[in-house]
Amino acid sequence: MARPPDSHDDPEFPEAVAKPRSRFRVQLVWLVPLIAVLIGGWLAVKAILEKGPTITISFVTGEGLEAGKTKIKFKNVDIGVVTSVVLAPDHKRVVATAELSKDATSMLVDDTRFWVVRPRISGGTVSGIGTLLSGSYIGMDIGTQTKERRAFVGLEVPPVFASGVPGREFMLKAENLGSLDVGSPVYYRRLQVGQVTAFELDADGSGVTLQVFVNAPYDKYVKGDTRFWQASGIDVSLDTGGVKLNTESLVSILIGGLAFQGAPDSVDVAEAAPRSVFALYDTRAEAMKRHDRIVDDYVFNFKESVRGLTVGAPVDFRGIVVGEVAAINTRYDPVKREFSIPVEVHFYPERFTSRYESGEKGGRVGGDRRALAQMLVENGLRAQLRTGSLLTGQLYIAVDFFPNAPKASMNWDRQPPEMPTVPGGLQSLQDSVTALIARLNKIPFEGIGKDLRGTLNTADKLLKTLDTSVAPEARDTLRAARTALDAADRTLKPDSAIAQSTTETLRELSRTAAAFRALAEYLERHPEALIRGKPAEEKP
Repeated sequence: MARPPDSHDDPEFPEAVAKPRSRFRVQLVWLVPLIAVLIGGWLAVKAILEKGPTITISFVTGEGLEAGKTKIKFKNVDIGVVTSVVLAPDHKRVVATAELSKDATSMLVDDTRFWVVRPRISGGTVSGIGTLLSGSYIGMDIGTQTKERRAFVGLEVPPVFASGVPGREFMLKAENLGSLDVGSPVYYRRLQVGQVTAFELDADGSGVTLQVFVNAPYDKYVKGDTRFWQASGIDVSLDTGGVKLNTESLVSILIGGLAFQGAPDSVDVAEAAPRSVFALYDTRAEAMKRHDRIVDDYVFNFKESVRGLTVGAPVDFRGIVVGEVAAINTRYDPVKREFSIPVEVHFYPERFTSRYESGEKGGRVGGDRRALAQMLVENGLRAQLRTGSLLTGQLYIAVDFFPNAPKASMNWDRQPPEMPTVPGGLQSLQDSVTALIARLNKIPFEGIGKDLRGTLNTADKLLKTLDTSVAPEARDTLRAARTALDAADRTLKPDSAIAQSTTETLRELSRTAAAFRALAEYLERHPEALIRGKPAEEKP
Protein backbone atom coordinates (compact mmCIF):
# COMPACT_ATOMS: atom_id res chain seq x y z
CA MET A 1 0.00 0.00 0.00
CA ALA A 2 1.48 3.35 -0.99
CA ARG A 3 2.22 5.97 1.57
CA PRO A 4 1.07 9.49 1.35
CA PRO A 5 3.56 12.00 0.15
CA ASP A 6 3.66 13.95 3.41
CA SER A 7 4.94 11.13 5.45
CA HIS A 8 8.05 12.13 7.35
CA ASP A 9 9.39 8.61 7.81
CA ASP A 10 10.52 8.12 4.15
CA PRO A 11 13.74 9.61 2.82
CA GLU A 12 13.56 12.40 0.25
CA PHE A 13 14.46 11.63 -3.45
CA PRO A 14 14.94 14.13 -6.24
CA GLU A 15 12.19 14.10 -8.76
CA ALA A 16 13.17 12.90 -12.21
CA VAL A 17 12.42 15.29 -14.97
CA ALA A 18 12.11 13.87 -18.58
CA LYS A 19 14.29 15.63 -21.19
CA PRO A 20 13.02 15.64 -24.76
CA ARG A 21 15.20 13.65 -27.39
CA SER A 22 17.02 15.57 -30.12
CA ARG A 23 15.36 15.19 -33.48
CA PHE A 24 18.52 15.11 -35.53
CA ARG A 25 20.66 12.89 -33.39
CA VAL A 26 22.05 9.83 -35.22
CA GLN A 27 22.41 6.60 -33.41
CA LEU A 28 25.84 5.04 -33.61
CA VAL A 29 24.38 1.66 -34.31
CA TRP A 30 23.32 2.74 -37.78
CA LEU A 31 26.83 3.72 -38.85
CA VAL A 32 27.89 0.15 -39.63
CA PRO A 33 25.12 -0.66 -42.16
CA LEU A 34 25.52 2.77 -43.67
CA ILE A 35 29.20 2.22 -44.25
CA ALA A 36 28.45 -1.22 -45.69
CA VAL A 37 25.96 0.26 -48.11
CA LEU A 38 28.42 2.90 -49.22
CA ILE A 39 31.14 0.32 -49.76
CA GLY A 40 28.77 -1.94 -51.66
CA GLY A 41 27.64 0.90 -53.84
CA TRP A 42 31.20 1.91 -54.54
CA LEU A 43 32.11 -1.67 -55.46
CA ALA A 44 29.05 -1.95 -57.68
CA VAL A 45 29.90 1.26 -59.49
CA LYS A 46 33.51 0.18 -59.82
CA ALA A 47 32.43 -3.22 -61.20
CA ILE A 48 30.16 -1.53 -63.69
CA LEU A 49 32.87 0.88 -64.73
CA GLU A 50 35.52 -1.85 -65.05
CA LYS A 51 33.29 -4.49 -66.60
CA GLY A 52 34.59 -5.71 -69.97
CA PRO A 53 32.62 -6.61 -73.06
CA THR A 54 30.53 -9.78 -73.36
CA ILE A 55 30.95 -11.77 -76.57
CA THR A 56 29.59 -14.95 -78.10
CA ILE A 57 31.65 -17.53 -79.99
CA SER A 58 30.04 -20.37 -81.91
CA PHE A 59 31.77 -23.71 -82.46
CA VAL A 60 30.82 -26.92 -84.17
CA THR A 61 31.26 -28.85 -80.92
CA GLY A 62 31.54 -28.00 -77.26
CA GLU A 63 34.51 -30.29 -76.65
CA GLY A 64 36.85 -28.69 -74.13
CA LEU A 65 34.40 -25.89 -73.17
CA GLU A 66 33.11 -25.60 -69.58
CA ALA A 67 31.20 -22.64 -68.07
CA GLY A 68 33.11 -20.80 -65.35
CA LYS A 69 36.37 -22.71 -66.00
CA THR A 70 37.40 -22.34 -69.64
CA LYS A 71 39.67 -19.31 -69.98
CA ILE A 72 40.25 -17.04 -72.97
CA LYS A 73 43.92 -16.29 -73.49
CA PHE A 74 45.90 -13.96 -75.69
CA LYS A 75 49.65 -14.62 -75.82
CA ASN A 76 49.11 -16.98 -72.85
CA VAL A 77 47.59 -14.19 -70.69
CA ASP A 78 44.06 -14.60 -69.27
CA ILE A 79 41.74 -11.94 -70.68
CA GLY A 80 38.36 -13.56 -70.08
CA VAL A 81 36.33 -16.58 -69.04
CA VAL A 82 33.48 -18.54 -70.55
CA THR A 83 30.25 -17.93 -68.55
CA SER A 84 27.86 -20.24 -70.37
CA VAL A 85 27.80 -22.90 -73.07
CA VAL A 86 24.47 -23.57 -74.81
CA LEU A 87 23.20 -25.02 -78.05
CA ALA A 88 22.33 -22.70 -80.90
CA PRO A 89 18.62 -22.35 -81.73
CA ASP A 90 19.05 -24.58 -84.82
CA HIS A 91 20.93 -27.21 -82.75
CA LYS A 92 23.75 -27.26 -85.32
CA ARG A 93 26.38 -25.39 -83.35
CA VAL A 94 27.42 -24.58 -79.79
CA VAL A 95 27.40 -20.98 -78.57
CA ALA A 96 29.82 -20.01 -75.81
CA THR A 97 29.23 -16.73 -73.98
CA ALA A 98 32.34 -15.15 -72.46
CA GLU A 99 33.15 -12.08 -70.43
CA LEU A 100 36.40 -10.33 -71.27
CA SER A 101 38.40 -7.78 -69.39
CA LYS A 102 37.96 -4.12 -70.23
CA ASP A 103 41.45 -4.01 -71.73
CA ALA A 104 40.35 -6.48 -74.41
CA THR A 105 37.68 -4.16 -75.85
CA SER A 106 39.96 -2.75 -78.52
CA MET A 107 40.91 -6.30 -79.61
CA LEU A 108 37.39 -7.24 -80.68
CA VAL A 109 37.42 -6.27 -84.35
CA ASP A 110 35.84 -7.83 -87.39
CA ASP A 111 38.69 -10.23 -88.26
CA THR A 112 39.67 -11.29 -84.73
CA ARG A 113 39.95 -15.07 -84.53
CA PHE A 114 39.12 -17.54 -81.75
CA TRP A 115 39.80 -21.28 -81.54
CA VAL A 116 39.86 -24.00 -78.90
CA VAL A 117 43.37 -25.03 -77.87
CA ARG A 118 43.48 -28.77 -77.30
CA PRO A 119 46.04 -31.50 -78.12
CA ARG A 120 46.32 -31.78 -81.93
CA ILE A 121 48.50 -33.55 -84.47
CA SER A 122 48.27 -31.86 -87.85
CA GLY A 123 50.63 -31.22 -90.73
CA GLY A 124 53.43 -33.06 -88.98
CA THR A 125 53.26 -30.76 -85.92
CA VAL A 126 51.99 -31.45 -82.39
CA SER A 127 50.30 -28.60 -80.49
CA GLY A 128 48.34 -28.10 -77.28
CA ILE A 129 50.25 -30.71 -75.27
CA GLY A 130 50.14 -28.45 -72.18
CA THR A 131 46.36 -28.66 -72.08
CA LEU A 132 46.59 -32.32 -71.07
CA LEU A 133 47.17 -31.10 -67.48
CA SER A 134 45.71 -27.58 -67.40
CA GLY A 135 42.66 -28.24 -69.55
CA SER A 136 41.54 -26.71 -72.84
CA TYR A 137 41.23 -22.96 -73.33
CA ILE A 138 40.20 -20.57 -76.10
CA GLY A 139 43.03 -18.93 -77.98
CA MET A 140 42.69 -15.49 -79.53
CA ASP A 141 44.43 -13.62 -82.34
CA ILE A 142 43.87 -9.88 -82.93
CA GLY A 143 42.71 -8.78 -86.37
CA THR A 144 43.85 -5.79 -88.36
CA GLN A 145 40.50 -4.17 -89.20
CA THR A 146 38.85 -1.35 -87.24
CA LYS A 147 35.19 -2.36 -87.26
CA GLU A 148 34.07 -3.65 -83.83
CA ARG A 149 32.34 -6.97 -83.39
CA ARG A 150 30.82 -8.99 -80.54
CA ALA A 151 29.65 -12.22 -82.19
CA PHE A 152 32.33 -14.51 -83.65
CA VAL A 153 32.57 -17.89 -85.38
CA GLY A 154 35.35 -19.93 -83.87
CA LEU A 155 37.96 -21.70 -86.00
CA GLU A 156 37.97 -25.48 -85.95
CA VAL A 157 41.69 -25.56 -86.77
CA PRO A 158 44.19 -23.20 -85.09
CA PRO A 159 45.75 -20.67 -87.49
CA VAL A 160 49.22 -21.59 -88.68
CA PHE A 161 50.66 -18.16 -87.97
CA ALA A 162 49.56 -15.22 -85.88
CA SER A 163 48.66 -11.85 -87.30
CA GLY A 164 51.50 -9.38 -87.47
CA VAL A 165 54.12 -11.98 -88.46
CA PRO A 166 56.28 -10.47 -91.23
CA GLY A 167 55.79 -12.11 -94.58
CA ARG A 168 53.30 -12.43 -97.42
CA GLU A 169 50.48 -14.77 -98.30
CA PHE A 170 50.00 -16.22 -101.81
CA MET A 171 47.31 -18.24 -103.59
CA LEU A 172 48.06 -21.45 -105.49
CA LYS A 173 45.80 -23.19 -108.01
CA ALA A 174 46.16 -26.97 -108.33
CA GLU A 175 44.26 -29.87 -109.88
CA ASN A 176 44.30 -31.83 -106.62
CA LEU A 177 45.48 -31.48 -103.03
CA GLY A 178 47.82 -34.44 -103.05
CA SER A 179 49.28 -35.20 -99.61
CA LEU A 180 49.28 -31.57 -98.47
CA ASP A 181 47.62 -30.36 -95.28
CA VAL A 182 47.42 -27.20 -93.22
CA GLY A 183 50.90 -26.66 -91.81
CA SER A 184 52.72 -28.50 -94.61
CA PRO A 185 56.11 -26.82 -95.16
CA VAL A 186 57.08 -24.61 -98.08
CA TYR A 187 60.70 -24.89 -99.27
CA TYR A 188 63.01 -22.60 -101.18
CA ARG A 189 66.23 -24.29 -102.29
CA ARG A 190 65.57 -27.06 -99.69
CA LEU A 191 65.24 -24.47 -96.88
CA GLN A 192 61.86 -24.25 -95.12
CA VAL A 193 60.57 -20.70 -95.52
CA GLY A 194 56.82 -20.99 -95.00
CA GLN A 195 53.81 -23.22 -94.64
CA VAL A 196 50.38 -23.99 -96.03
CA THR A 197 47.75 -21.96 -94.15
CA ALA A 198 44.47 -23.10 -95.72
CA PHE A 199 42.91 -24.87 -98.70
CA GLU A 200 39.48 -25.21 -100.24
CA LEU A 201 37.77 -26.81 -103.20
CA ASP A 202 36.97 -24.46 -106.07
CA ALA A 203 33.34 -23.51 -106.55
CA ASP A 204 33.10 -25.37 -109.86
CA GLY A 205 34.91 -28.43 -108.48
CA SER A 206 37.61 -28.26 -111.14
CA GLY A 207 40.51 -27.81 -108.77
CA VAL A 208 41.81 -26.77 -105.36
CA THR A 209 42.94 -23.36 -104.11
CA LEU A 210 45.67 -23.28 -101.47
CA GLN A 211 46.88 -20.40 -99.34
CA VAL A 212 50.56 -20.37 -98.40
CA PHE A 213 52.46 -17.97 -96.19
CA VAL A 214 56.12 -17.23 -96.89
CA ASN A 215 57.98 -15.71 -93.97
CA ALA A 216 60.13 -12.62 -94.31
CA PRO A 217 62.78 -12.11 -95.58
CA TYR A 218 62.26 -15.10 -97.89
CA ASP A 219 59.06 -13.66 -99.34
CA LYS A 220 61.13 -11.32 -101.49
CA TYR A 221 62.22 -14.32 -103.59
CA VAL A 222 58.66 -14.87 -104.78
CA LYS A 223 58.66 -13.02 -108.10
CA GLY A 224 56.03 -12.58 -110.77
CA ASP A 225 57.29 -15.59 -112.74
CA THR A 226 58.08 -17.87 -109.78
CA ARG A 227 57.14 -21.54 -110.22
CA PHE A 228 55.56 -23.61 -107.42
CA TRP A 229 55.43 -27.40 -107.42
CA GLN A 230 54.48 -30.26 -105.09
CA ALA A 231 57.47 -31.65 -103.23
CA SER A 232 55.47 -34.29 -101.38
CA GLY A 233 57.03 -37.69 -100.84
CA ILE A 234 59.50 -39.02 -103.40
CA ASP A 235 59.22 -37.88 -106.99
CA VAL A 236 59.98 -40.92 -109.15
CA SER A 237 59.67 -40.47 -112.90
CA LEU A 238 60.21 -42.92 -115.73
CA ASP A 239 60.71 -41.14 -119.02
CA THR A 240 62.94 -41.20 -122.06
CA GLY A 241 65.82 -40.05 -119.89
CA GLY A 242 65.56 -43.09 -117.61
CA VAL A 243 64.65 -43.30 -113.92
CA LYS A 244 64.76 -40.03 -111.96
CA LEU A 245 64.46 -39.70 -108.16
CA ASN A 246 63.99 -36.38 -106.38
CA THR A 247 62.84 -35.14 -102.94
CA GLU A 248 63.13 -32.00 -100.84
CA SER A 249 63.64 -33.42 -97.34
CA LEU A 250 62.74 -36.28 -95.03
CA VAL A 251 59.86 -34.19 -93.63
CA SER A 252 58.36 -33.71 -97.09
CA ILE A 253 58.53 -37.48 -97.63
CA LEU A 254 56.45 -38.07 -94.50
CA ILE A 255 53.95 -35.17 -94.49
CA GLY A 256 54.27 -33.56 -97.91
CA GLY A 257 55.29 -30.04 -98.83
CA LEU A 258 55.70 -27.41 -101.52
CA ALA A 259 58.70 -25.83 -103.15
CA PHE A 260 59.23 -22.79 -105.34
CA GLN A 261 61.97 -21.29 -107.46
CA GLY A 262 62.37 -18.56 -110.03
CA ALA A 263 62.00 -19.27 -113.73
CA PRO A 264 65.18 -20.50 -115.45
CA ASP A 265 65.44 -17.40 -117.65
CA SER A 266 64.18 -14.92 -115.03
CA VAL A 267 65.88 -11.52 -115.24
CA ASP A 268 64.95 -8.45 -113.12
CA VAL A 269 61.39 -9.56 -112.41
CA ALA A 270 59.50 -7.57 -109.76
CA GLU A 271 58.40 -9.15 -106.49
CA ALA A 272 54.92 -10.62 -106.43
CA ALA A 273 52.18 -8.69 -104.65
CA PRO A 274 50.50 -10.22 -101.57
CA ARG A 275 47.84 -12.83 -102.42
CA SER A 276 49.11 -13.17 -105.97
CA VAL A 277 47.82 -16.28 -107.76
CA PHE A 278 50.26 -18.92 -109.06
CA ALA A 279 49.83 -22.31 -110.69
CA LEU A 280 50.89 -25.32 -108.62
CA TYR A 281 52.59 -27.99 -110.76
CA ASP A 282 52.85 -31.67 -109.92
CA THR A 283 56.62 -31.98 -110.38
CA ARG A 284 59.65 -29.76 -110.55
CA ALA A 285 60.38 -30.83 -114.13
CA GLU A 286 56.92 -29.73 -115.22
CA ALA A 287 57.19 -26.45 -113.31
CA MET A 288 60.58 -25.52 -114.72
CA LYS A 289 59.66 -26.20 -118.33
CA ARG A 290 60.26 -23.36 -120.71
CA HIS A 291 57.11 -21.35 -121.38
CA ASP A 292 57.15 -20.42 -125.04
CA ARG A 293 55.29 -17.46 -126.45
CA ILE A 294 54.49 -19.15 -129.78
CA VAL A 295 52.73 -22.52 -129.68
CA ASP A 296 51.49 -24.32 -132.81
CA ASP A 297 49.31 -27.41 -132.64
CA TYR A 298 49.82 -30.28 -135.09
CA VAL A 299 48.69 -33.89 -135.45
CA PHE A 300 51.00 -36.81 -136.22
CA ASN A 301 48.96 -39.75 -137.52
CA PHE A 302 50.70 -43.07 -136.79
CA LYS A 303 49.58 -46.47 -138.08
CA GLU A 304 51.72 -48.40 -135.64
CA SER A 305 51.49 -49.13 -131.94
CA VAL A 306 52.15 -46.16 -129.65
CA ARG A 307 52.58 -48.26 -126.54
CA GLY A 308 55.11 -46.41 -124.34
CA LEU A 309 54.15 -42.96 -125.63
CA THR A 310 52.55 -40.78 -122.94
CA VAL A 311 51.09 -37.30 -122.73
CA GLY A 312 53.98 -34.94 -122.06
CA ALA A 313 56.51 -37.02 -123.99
CA PRO A 314 59.00 -34.82 -125.85
CA VAL A 315 59.01 -34.00 -129.54
CA ASP A 316 62.68 -34.04 -130.44
CA PHE A 317 64.63 -32.59 -133.34
CA ARG A 318 68.18 -33.96 -133.38
CA GLY A 319 68.46 -33.80 -129.59
CA ILE A 320 66.58 -30.53 -129.08
CA VAL A 321 63.11 -30.65 -127.53
CA VAL A 322 60.87 -28.62 -129.82
CA GLY A 323 57.48 -29.72 -128.52
CA GLU A 324 55.52 -32.16 -126.39
CA VAL A 325 52.66 -34.61 -126.75
CA ALA A 326 49.31 -33.08 -125.82
CA ALA A 327 46.84 -35.91 -126.50
CA ILE A 328 46.67 -39.44 -127.92
CA ASN A 329 43.51 -40.58 -129.72
CA THR A 330 42.26 -43.17 -132.20
CA ARG A 331 40.76 -42.70 -135.67
CA TYR A 332 38.84 -45.06 -137.94
CA ASP A 333 38.92 -44.68 -141.71
CA PRO A 334 35.64 -46.11 -143.10
CA VAL A 335 36.99 -46.06 -146.67
CA LYS A 336 40.20 -48.01 -146.01
CA ARG A 337 38.63 -49.81 -143.03
CA GLU A 338 41.65 -49.34 -140.83
CA PHE A 339 42.54 -47.68 -137.55
CA SER A 340 45.24 -45.10 -136.95
CA ILE A 341 46.54 -43.24 -133.90
CA PRO A 342 46.46 -39.44 -134.26
CA VAL A 343 48.79 -37.81 -131.72
CA GLU A 344 48.25 -34.13 -130.99
CA VAL A 345 51.39 -32.17 -130.14
CA HIS A 346 52.27 -28.67 -129.03
CA PHE A 347 55.03 -27.44 -131.33
CA TYR A 348 57.31 -24.55 -130.31
CA PRO A 349 58.67 -23.04 -133.53
CA GLU A 350 60.93 -20.60 -131.68
CA ARG A 351 63.04 -23.54 -130.51
CA PHE A 352 63.07 -25.09 -133.96
CA THR A 353 64.50 -22.12 -135.84
CA SER A 354 65.84 -19.24 -133.82
CA ARG A 355 68.09 -18.32 -136.78
CA TYR A 356 66.84 -19.96 -139.91
CA GLU A 357 68.81 -17.77 -142.28
CA SER A 358 72.59 -17.72 -142.04
CA GLY A 359 74.01 -14.44 -140.82
CA GLU A 360 70.63 -12.86 -140.10
CA LYS A 361 70.03 -11.86 -136.47
CA GLY A 362 66.64 -11.84 -134.87
CA GLY A 363 65.45 -14.61 -137.16
CA ARG A 364 62.73 -15.95 -134.86
CA VAL A 365 59.81 -17.54 -136.59
CA GLY A 366 57.04 -15.14 -137.33
CA GLY A 367 54.75 -14.17 -140.10
CA ASP A 368 53.73 -17.01 -142.41
CA ARG A 369 54.72 -20.09 -140.40
CA ARG A 370 52.37 -22.14 -142.57
CA ALA A 371 54.55 -21.61 -145.63
CA LEU A 372 57.62 -22.52 -143.59
CA ALA A 373 56.05 -25.78 -142.40
CA GLN A 374 54.98 -26.66 -145.94
CA MET A 375 58.49 -26.04 -147.23
CA LEU A 376 60.05 -28.24 -144.54
CA VAL A 377 57.64 -31.09 -145.24
CA GLU A 378 58.31 -30.90 -148.97
CA ASN A 379 62.02 -31.25 -148.18
CA GLY A 380 61.47 -34.47 -146.24
CA LEU A 381 60.51 -33.39 -142.74
CA ARG A 382 58.68 -36.29 -141.09
CA ALA A 383 57.72 -37.48 -137.61
CA GLN A 384 58.81 -40.89 -136.34
CA LEU A 385 58.32 -42.89 -133.15
CA ARG A 386 61.57 -43.83 -131.42
CA THR A 387 62.54 -45.59 -128.22
CA GLY A 388 63.92 -43.21 -125.63
CA SER A 389 64.96 -45.79 -123.03
CA LEU A 390 65.38 -49.54 -123.29
CA LEU A 391 64.99 -49.73 -119.51
CA THR A 392 61.57 -48.08 -119.32
CA GLY A 393 60.31 -48.69 -122.85
CA GLN A 394 59.25 -45.07 -123.13
CA LEU A 395 58.77 -43.63 -126.61
CA TYR A 396 59.21 -40.12 -127.94
CA ILE A 397 58.51 -38.46 -131.28
CA ALA A 398 61.51 -37.56 -133.40
CA VAL A 399 61.15 -34.91 -136.09
CA ASP A 400 63.84 -35.14 -138.75
CA PHE A 401 64.48 -35.04 -142.48
CA PHE A 402 64.07 -38.27 -144.47
CA PRO A 403 65.18 -37.58 -148.07
CA ASN A 404 64.06 -41.02 -149.28
CA ALA A 405 60.60 -40.76 -147.76
CA PRO A 406 57.63 -40.76 -150.14
CA LYS A 407 56.48 -37.36 -151.26
CA ALA A 408 53.86 -35.82 -148.98
CA SER A 409 52.40 -32.47 -148.03
CA MET A 410 50.69 -30.89 -145.06
CA ASN A 411 46.98 -31.55 -144.64
CA TRP A 412 45.72 -28.09 -143.80
CA ASP A 413 42.08 -29.16 -144.07
CA ARG A 414 42.22 -30.75 -140.63
CA GLN A 415 42.29 -28.80 -137.41
CA PRO A 416 44.90 -29.06 -136.06
CA PRO A 417 46.79 -29.55 -139.35
CA GLU A 418 48.26 -32.97 -139.96
CA MET A 419 51.98 -33.55 -140.57
CA PRO A 420 53.14 -36.73 -142.39
CA THR A 421 54.93 -39.51 -140.56
CA VAL A 422 57.22 -42.44 -141.36
CA PRO A 423 57.30 -45.82 -139.61
CA GLY A 424 59.65 -46.15 -136.69
CA GLY A 425 62.79 -48.29 -136.75
CA LEU A 426 61.10 -51.10 -134.87
CA GLN A 427 58.07 -50.92 -137.13
CA SER A 428 60.31 -51.06 -140.20
CA LEU A 429 62.01 -54.13 -138.78
CA GLN A 430 58.64 -55.70 -138.12
CA ASP A 431 57.52 -54.92 -141.67
CA SER A 432 60.71 -56.48 -143.05
CA VAL A 433 60.24 -59.58 -140.93
CA THR A 434 56.61 -59.76 -142.03
CA ALA A 435 57.63 -59.51 -145.70
CA LEU A 436 60.29 -62.17 -145.20
CA ILE A 437 57.77 -64.48 -143.57
CA ALA A 438 55.35 -63.84 -146.44
CA ARG A 439 58.04 -64.85 -148.93
CA LEU A 440 58.92 -67.91 -146.90
CA ASN A 441 55.27 -68.87 -146.88
CA LYS A 442 55.31 -68.91 -150.69
CA ILE A 443 58.06 -71.58 -150.77
CA PRO A 444 56.48 -75.10 -151.32
CA PHE A 445 58.14 -76.70 -148.32
CA GLU A 446 55.68 -79.60 -148.46
CA GLY A 447 56.55 -80.50 -152.07
CA ILE A 448 60.25 -80.09 -151.36
CA GLY A 449 59.83 -82.38 -148.39
CA LYS A 450 58.13 -85.03 -150.53
CA ASP A 451 60.88 -84.83 -153.17
CA LEU A 452 63.55 -85.00 -150.51
CA ARG A 453 61.83 -87.99 -148.93
CA GLY A 454 61.79 -89.79 -152.35
CA THR A 455 65.47 -88.99 -152.88
CA LEU A 456 66.31 -90.37 -149.47
CA ASN A 457 64.39 -93.56 -150.27
CA THR A 458 66.32 -93.96 -153.53
CA ALA A 459 69.62 -93.40 -151.73
CA ASP A 460 68.62 -95.95 -149.13
CA LYS A 461 67.94 -98.54 -151.86
CA LEU A 462 71.28 -97.74 -153.52
CA LEU A 463 73.12 -98.24 -150.24
CA LYS A 464 71.43 -101.57 -149.74
CA THR A 465 72.48 -102.63 -153.29
CA LEU A 466 76.06 -101.57 -152.61
CA ASP A 467 76.05 -103.48 -149.37
CA THR A 468 74.80 -106.72 -150.93
CA SER A 469 76.48 -106.71 -154.37
CA VAL A 470 79.40 -104.31 -154.53
CA ALA A 471 80.66 -104.59 -151.00
CA PRO A 472 81.94 -108.25 -151.23
CA GLU A 473 83.90 -107.55 -154.43
CA ALA A 474 85.27 -104.36 -153.01
CA ARG A 475 86.31 -106.29 -149.92
CA ASP A 476 88.32 -108.80 -152.08
CA THR A 477 89.92 -105.96 -154.04
CA LEU A 478 91.00 -104.28 -150.86
CA ARG A 479 92.45 -107.51 -149.58
CA ALA A 480 94.55 -107.94 -152.80
CA ALA A 481 95.71 -104.36 -152.62
CA ARG A 482 96.82 -104.84 -149.07
CA THR A 483 98.88 -107.90 -150.17
CA ALA A 484 100.54 -105.87 -152.94
CA LEU A 485 101.40 -103.09 -150.55
CA ASP A 486 102.97 -105.54 -148.13
CA ALA A 487 105.16 -106.96 -150.92
CA ALA A 488 106.23 -103.49 -151.98
CA ASP A 489 107.08 -102.65 -148.40
CA ARG A 490 109.28 -105.71 -148.11
CA THR A 491 110.95 -104.91 -151.39
CA LEU A 492 111.76 -101.32 -150.42
CA LYS A 493 113.30 -102.11 -147.08
CA PRO A 494 116.98 -100.91 -146.65
CA ASP A 495 118.35 -104.42 -146.20
CA SER A 496 116.64 -105.85 -149.26
CA ALA A 497 118.58 -106.83 -152.41
CA ILE A 498 116.77 -104.33 -154.57
CA ALA A 499 117.62 -101.54 -152.17
CA GLN A 500 121.35 -102.53 -152.17
CA SER A 501 121.44 -102.78 -155.97
CA THR A 502 119.77 -99.45 -156.24
CA THR A 503 122.44 -97.95 -153.98
CA GLU A 504 125.31 -99.32 -156.12
CA THR A 505 123.63 -98.11 -159.25
CA LEU A 506 123.33 -94.64 -157.80
CA ARG A 507 127.03 -94.67 -156.92
CA GLU A 508 127.97 -95.62 -160.46
CA LEU A 509 125.77 -92.87 -161.79
CA SER A 510 127.56 -90.44 -159.48
CA ARG A 511 130.99 -91.50 -160.77
CA THR A 512 129.79 -91.27 -164.37
CA ALA A 513 128.50 -87.77 -163.73
CA ALA A 514 131.88 -86.79 -162.25
CA ALA A 515 133.72 -88.09 -165.33
CA PHE A 516 131.40 -86.17 -167.63
CA ARG A 517 131.98 -83.06 -165.55
CA ALA A 518 135.80 -83.45 -165.84
CA LEU A 519 135.49 -83.98 -169.62
CA ALA A 520 133.38 -80.88 -169.97
CA GLU A 521 135.86 -78.79 -168.04
CA TYR A 522 138.77 -80.11 -170.17
CA LEU A 523 136.98 -79.39 -173.46
CA GLU A 524 136.20 -75.94 -172.19
CA ARG A 525 139.91 -75.36 -171.69
CA HIS A 526 141.05 -77.29 -174.83
CA PRO A 527 138.33 -77.18 -177.47
CA GLU A 528 140.84 -78.21 -180.14
CA ALA A 529 141.02 -81.63 -178.56
CA LEU A 530 137.80 -82.50 -180.43
CA ILE A 531 139.82 -82.32 -183.69
CA ARG A 532 143.37 -83.16 -182.74
CA GLY A 533 142.64 -85.37 -179.85
CA LYS A 534 144.34 -85.34 -176.54
CA PRO A 535 148.13 -84.89 -176.85
CA ALA A 536 150.36 -87.52 -175.46
CA GLU A 537 151.82 -86.80 -172.10
CA GLU A 538 155.51 -85.98 -172.19
CA LYS A 539 157.79 -88.26 -170.37
CA PRO A 540 160.10 -86.70 -167.88
